[in-house]
Amino acid sequence: MASPGEKLAASLEVLYGLQNKEKIVAIKSSEITRIHRERLIKNGFLKEVTKGWYIVTNPKENTGDSTSWYTSYWKFCARYLEDKYNGDYCISAEQSILIHSGNKTVPHQLIIRALKASNTNIDLIHNTSIFAMESPLPNVANVMEKDGIRMLALPSALIHCTPSIFEKNPIDIRTALAQIADASEILALLLDGSHTVIAGRLAGAFRNIGNNRIADEIIATMKSADYDVREFDPFKNKTPIKLSFRERSPYANRIKLMWNQYREIAIKYFPVAPGLPKDQEQYLKSVDKIYVTDAYHSLSIERYTVSVDLIEKVRSGSWSLKDSEEDRNQRDAMAARGYWQATQSVKETIKKILGGANAGIAADQDHHNWYRELFAPSVTSGILKASDLAGYRTGPVYISQSQHVPLNKDAVRDAMPVFFELLENENNPAVRAVLGHFIFVYIHPYMDGNGRMARFLMNVMLASGGYPWTVIPVEERDNYMDALEKASVEGNIEPFTVFLSKLVMESLKGTPIAKLKTKAP
Repeated sequence: MASPGEKLAASLEVLYGLQNKEKIVAIKSSEITRIHRERLIKNGFLKEVTKGWYIVTNPKENTGDSTSWYTSYWKFCARYLEDKYNGDYCISAEQSILIHSGNKTVPHQLIIRALKASNTNIDLIHNTSIFAMESPLPNVANVMEKDGIRMLALPSALIHCTPSIFEKNPIDIRTALAQIADASEILALLLDGSHTVIAGRLAGAFRNIGNNRIADEIIATMKSADYDVREFDPFKNKTPIKLSFRERSPYANRIKLMWNQYREIAIKYFPVAPGLPKDQEQYLKSVDKIYVTDAYHSLSIERYTVSVDLIEKVRSGSWSLKDSEEDRNQRDAMAARGYWQATQSVKETIKKILGGANAGIAADQDHHNWYRELFAPSVTSGILKASDLAGYRTGPVYISQSQHVPLNKDAVRDAMPVFFELLENENNPAVRAVLGHFIFVYIHPYMDGNGRMARFLMNVMLASGGYPWTVIPVEERDNYMDALEKASVEGNIEPFTVFLSKLVMESLKGTPIAKLKTKAP
């Protein structure tokens, strides 16, 4: 008779075939037998999302952990919707714009249009749902597919979106507008639909981002067709900003817009910078005293994947949810050693800045060195491969329990040069510290260690203003992560700014870390 381990291994082999060979994320009940399905659910490898549909989960996740769902969300929806509506659907204009702009945050409710829908809400897990709206689909020329999701092409989405998106999601829609290369992309749709009000709104929106050429052409062409168009700026109270229109990638402009919108908030809440210290050696000694206290475990996590090695461990009976104590101790020791080595490298960067070097340029030149030192001991000990130190990541990465989906690997290479250019040109050290930290983790350029790297960067930028090295206490981890989540998902940087500013003010006072209370409003 087969042992429990052999039975589970047999079920995992079936799951392995679906996930790794057939590349399936959304698993239908018909694709796996009831016995295998129940066994995998019981052991935490499978979770039901909605009736008859499942995703692979990590058995190490705590009850209520949303990581597996958030990392599977878009691929799940792509397959589920394709199966349910046979491709005859598209997502809303508003959600289409978000995706075109590079924002793949997991929505609480995904609205789709389908002729065979019945105006019903399909409940999913972790407070998410799909609202299927009965509606004729737009002309096939106005629908496209991206990563398996059927959506409106950008020109059509800009015309059919609700006006409120210009106020609610200014970063997203400005980023999307900058991808329109020529007025001809939208003029035919405006003329065919007699969209005079929309034409005035889009002309004002294009002028807001500095694209006067498209704005003027919209107005002139509509008027030549005998339409009365009145231009107005739909962004209201949002200062116009000139964006780059040379490339179709949305990510560089997204980072610029975030910086422009958030910097005044950082200035508002942060204490005035003390200025570069006269006694540089004393400043560096203060760093030595506090160097290890803000070391955190990695904030990123990849989607859980069944491996052949795992199947064999289960079969032999050597698998358990708990890692061996020896392996855990080795990893902890390597992380501690790497953190110390990285701190020494960070101190060298701070020395340059205290000596007058531009903080953004110095960080740009040195941050790969910090990363290599952070993980060099793990490579030496065989925990990581040498190629893991090769630079920015070459695959997807996810943040535990976060709805925010970091930029894809190609977008990282678009965004990071712009990010460091903004740091270089920013004259306020508080802005460099707050947005340096936040935007770094927003991009998540490395496969691992992004949180630690962001805190190193934050403290390098704090040093550029003479602020003391500031620790984010482990006890405040939930507040810290919540504030980052609000900034990444909701576009609200204020809680994170207040959180950091209170810590910095306490550091200026010399308050012991154990006594810090930093709950953001």
